[in-house]
Amino acid sequence: MGVYAVTGAASGMGRAVADKLTAEGHRVIGVDIQETDIVADLSTAAGRRNAIDDVLAAADGRLDGAVLAAGLGPVPDPARLPMIAAVNYLGVVDLLEGWRPALAATGAARVVAFGSNSSTTVPAVPGRTVKAFLAGDTDRAVRSVKIFGRQAAPFVYAASKIAVSRWVRRHAVRPEWAGAGIRLNVIAPGAILTPLLESQLASATQAKAVEAFPVPTGGFGKPEHIADWVCMMLSPSAEFLCGSILFVDGGTDAYFRPDDWPRAVPLRRIVGYLRKFRGFAVTRNG
Repeated sequence: MGVYAVTGAASGMGRAVADKLTAEGHRVIGVDIQETDIVADLSTAAGRRNAIDDVLAAADGRLDGAVLAAGLGPVPDPARLPMIAAVNYLGVVDLLEGWRPALAATGAARVVAFGSNSSTTVPAVPGRTVKAFLAGDTDRAVRSVKIFGRQAAPFVYAASKIAVSRWVRRHAVRPEWAGAGIRLNVIAPGAILTPLLESQLASATQAKAVEAFPVPTGGFGKPEHIADWVCMMLSPSAEFLCGSILFVDGGTDAYFRPDDWPRAVPLRRIVGYLRKFRGFAVTRNG
């Protein structure tokens, strides 16, 4: 049985993942802002540092896997934008960087970061916002959407999820991750019946928009369904899963983007690869 760190373990999808892993006999080290093994505020640098150090101490420096499920939704409150940005992006990448040696120590670790189908279904997300996230500058990311006023939250939220997904895909294939036996992947849920969605449905101003959003299969997903997928992505069956983004959203992404994916790799990328390959061949042939 393995040892897994799970952020956002006190509620919603993170709680469902933690419960399922525990039921399977694994040891779970939960991280959340309350009511779990390690209490840490991932919106602050100190909180993230505490989460890194406390998990490493509790796991004795070895992790079989990690699930980064902690996140804040697009609450329409400008004062919360910095928290959304910090938790959703830095609360993933900072912890993964800090836990990487412990994940590498097992030689066969699995990591699932929570993205969102908002990364492909929210239109007109500013590219500058995503770039700011990827540069680690969440303050700049928040400033970049101030022009949207009280409508800024969905853009910060979606940009943070786009950035997390790109960070995972960029790093998943690198020697220090894939080469160390660590498999990094992303799960992108859609409308899942969590406390966040329940609060939106209870709001007269938000419920209409939530219910009108297309979900071809109908209704909303359940946290337990997401937990099942996450546990599969943590299992030995995921040995060949690397840098993938799995959409579990009732068909919403496919509804909006039926022809956008897959796409052929750009020619310039192939040319670069062939140059490296040719160099390798020349070296091998003397």
